[in-house]
Amino acid sequence: METYTAMRHFADSWGLLGMTLFFVGVILFTFRPGGKKLADEIARIPLKED
Repeated sequence: METYTAMRHFADSWGLLGMTLFFVGVILFTFRPGGKKLADEIARIPLKED
């Protein structure tokens, strides 16, 4: 049970911090300046003729 306790302690502290930082990074990446142009280009890919 010692391994389980150590892994749970790590997940409760550093794991939560890591997931929070990842979430904030994704949000910042999504709403960065200049992101709208790239998102519009990517959204048009299925409509392009070959």
